[in-house]
Amino acid sequence: MPREKMSKKFRRLLADKEVIVKPGAHNALSAKIIEAAGFQSCGVSGYAVSATLLGKPDVGLVTLDEMVMMSRYIASAVNIPAIADADTGYGNAINVIRTVEDFIRSGVAGIHIEDQVAPKRCGHVAGKQIIPIEEASGKFRAAAKIRDELDPDFVLIARTDARGVAGGSVQAVIERSQAYIDAGVDMIFPEGLTSKKEIAEVCEKVKAPIHYNRTGVSPMLTLDELNEMGIAMVSFATGALRSGARAMWDFMHEFKKNDVACQTAFLDKVKDHPVGDIHAFMGFDKIRELEEEFLPTESIMAKYEGSVGFMPTIKL
Repeated sequence: MPREKMSKKFRRLLADKEVIVKPGAHNALSAKIIEAAGFQSCGVSGYAVSATLLGKPDVGLVTLDEMVMMSRYIASAVNIPAIADADTGYGNAINVIRTVEDFIRSGVAGIHIEDQVAPKRCGHVAGKQIIPIEEASGKFRAAAKIRDELDPDFVLIARTDARGVAGGSVQAVIERSQAYIDAGVDMIFPEGLTSKKEIAEVCEKVKAPIHYNRTGVSPMLTLDELNEMGIAMVSFATGALRSGARAMWDFMHEFKKNDVACQTAFLDKVKDHPVGDIHAFMGFDKIRELEEEFLPTESIMAKYEGSVGFMPTIKL
């Protein structure tokens, strides 16, 4: 049976009217862990991809091709919709057309494009600037046009950083949000709101689903609070990145200090963890089942009989 199109699946989640929790992934493994934890969606975090792929901060250094590549890997690895960070669209309105085309073909369910100048920066870091509202609206009109031609279910999210720039305001967020809705976007991402009052005002006055980034300068609201306010989606873009970085930092410093004792203790500690058997978690058993189904029996037996190491199993 063909896999359901992820953009259509995400549209169904939106129609449920319950806030969608969207942790950020930075590669296929982190996306698989997010899915295994029971989340119904994941993000492809520009910040996290920049950190893990380049070892650089989120200041617009990741290219379109790099972000689409990672989006394709993530979309192929999981059966939940992924929403990708498309930064500023990688150019003007003409460039945005190709950007949307490439992300649709990657298999993600949607993208968010922001109204910052290029090079952009993380929305919770000072020093942001935004382009004129007319220019940004042109980008979103172009994005909506190619979306409608290629996949009308593809979710187009307009992010505005109008609150966090010098002289920014909630009123500017609302004004830009309405312009972007008129341009054809499906959802608004008002980045960097600083209080529950600001969020409530945006939710009341912006007549579109709202994506809330629960981090940095924005308040830590519960799911009950978010549902009450009518938020459609909430993200923690760097949760997987930062929890993984801390775990690696702690392990590597302990490993440097205690060598094999650390390694032995670690393997003993994780042996009963869901990812402790990393071979099974990554799908060697599934590969073994495919071998049984499609490869000549003689070649399979010759490969496995008498060999040593992890032995994949076949589920009966």
